[in-house]
Amino acid sequence: MADRFASNATAANGPATHAFAITPDDANDISEPTRGLYTGTGGAIALITLSGASIIFTEVPAGAVLPLRVTRVLATGTTATALIGLA
Repeated sequence: MADRFASNATAANGPATHAFAITPDDANDISEPTRGLYTGTGGAIALITLSGASIIFTEVPAGAVLPLRVTRVLATGTTATALIGLA
């Protein structure tokens, strides 16, 4: 299938072109910084942003897409599951 937008630069706020499962881990970064984070099962998400800020998002509903540049999702403090990184 031809990609009509192949010659366009990808903008940081544009749609994701890649997705990957995220396993929360207190010691290791995810495979690449995200442009968004999808949560399959709601709950809290403890994370570190691309800028290095550490924050916990509470009561994130199932099916939410958070437009965040994330480098790590922490196991400690994260209760949401089925997390998908969008890049």
